[in-house]
Amino acid sequence: MTTPFHHEPGSFAGPVPPPGCPAHAMGAGPGGLRRYYGPEAENDPAGLYAKLRAEHGTVAPVLLHGDVPAWLVLGHSENLHMTRTPSQFSRDSRRWRALQDGSVGPDHPLAPIFTWQPVCAFADGDAHERLRGAVTDSMERIDTRGVRRHVNRFSNRLVNDFCRKGTAELVGQFAEHLPMMVMCAIFGMPEEYNDRMVQAARDMIRGTATAVESNAYVVAALTRLVERRRATPEDDFTGWLVSHPAGLTDVEVAEHLRLILIAAYESTANLIANVLRMVLTDPRFRARLSGGHMTVPEAVEQTLWDEPPFTAVFGRWAVGDTELGGQQIKAGDALLVGIAAANTDPAVRPDLTAGMEGNRAHLAFSGGPHECPGQDIGRAIADVGVDALLMRLPDLELAIPESELSWVGNIMSRHLVELPVKFAPAPQQEIDADPLAAPPRARTDWEISSSARTGNPAAPARGHARAVTPKTGPAAPATPAVPAQRSGPARLWQSVTRWWSGQ
Repeated sequence: MTTPFHHEPGSFAGPVPPPGCPAHAMGAGPGGLRRYYGPEAENDPAGLYAKLRAEHGTVAPVLLHGDVPAWLVLGHSENLHMTRTPSQFSRDSRRWRALQDGSVGPDHPLAPIFTWQPVCAFADGDAHERLRGAVTDSMERIDTRGVRRHVNRFSNRLVNDFCRKGTAELVGQFAEHLPMMVMCAIFGMPEEYNDRMVQAARDMIRGTATAVESNAYVVAALTRLVERRRATPEDDFTGWLVSHPAGLTDVEVAEHLRLILIAAYESTANLIANVLRMVLTDPRFRARLSGGHMTVPEAVEQTLWDEPPFTAVFGRWAVGDTELGGQQIKAGDALLVGIAAANTDPAVRPDLTAGMEGNRAHLAFSGGPHECPGQDIGRAIADVGVDALLMRLPDLELAIPESELSWVGNIMSRHLVELPVKFAPAPQQEIDADPLAAPPRARTDWEISSSARTGNPAAPARGHARAVTPKTGPAAPATPAVPAQRSGPARLWQSVTRWWSGQ
């Protein structure tokens, strides 16, 4: 099979559809290639995967923002081969021909994703081993029991913010804030936890007009943290990374913190929201969970198959001319790891309704030497957080028809916009010593390109709810203590120290 697009700047095989052609409405671009952005990709990704699979097989040509050509790998085995063969498919984005010929530049909406940085995610071979080894060694020093206490405490602190109201919006008031609270505590930067950090972390990978600005905000915060730790060492993850014998530069440390923060935050926020949606909309799923036939970790694993937090990973770049899935890949071509598409590959999942809990053959965290380093902490935050929420509010119900739920998609992920719920009002619970030393700072001088929320999604990102007794009205019931987490095997938290080892 011949390549479907020429490899000259701005030229494609085949005619451009004329104005008014239905191909435009279907998301087709130059050469009739389908766009992996825009309405079709965002609103019906599964439908797009099916069309691409029917038209091209397991590896399909697509167009990225600005109609830049790339390959979307749809097959499960093809994705495994690509991720496990760095000698053919490198993570070094400087190989991308579109960068070399000027087709994409530093102002491209996807620049925060593909711009090369001195981190293990963009390295291969010895450089990858050096950088990843420094992070792995630092991870091994984390107090995993303390991390678990952080997650449980933060979860209950967030629930305290809305438990007495009888209504909540679980994406904006819970799922989007819990991971950032935990990661800021692990890094040793509690003073940087605020609404702006939460929104910037999401915005920078969406390909929006403000993505570059959001990326700069996150990088600036992390750079300040590294400078403080270089001047005054502290016993936290950042301090350990700064002082590691590998001798990482300040830029290398800051960029690795950025990599970990965004990967852990985005994937975990989406994962929590997706698990909660399945609990609220699938009666059989909830019955199995509440009846003890499925644990919360198993529920998380099923969700990783059906609604992976990252739908694709960009990217890999061909080291030389090669073949993959019957397609002729040219040196310098860009490829995307098609996570969601691979998880529904008919070759591995002929029956999409079959239960997959306990099966970790999915590609939710990619694969090979660059398999997502934060996958175990993401699983753990989701397990503990979801369990704490369901313990506090066991009668949660969806407050709107399921058909009214909506998603926002981008090249890497598809996240639920809102998850409104209702429940019987419950008392706040007393929280022990606050692990975040400083209160979050409100920010009003920023703006991002994101969908406007409806209703009351405000949910300020406090993370510091206090047990409050009303001053008027009937006496409030005694404030109970925060319950311990009820499920999730202890071995799950032991794996936190293996984030970056791929084990």
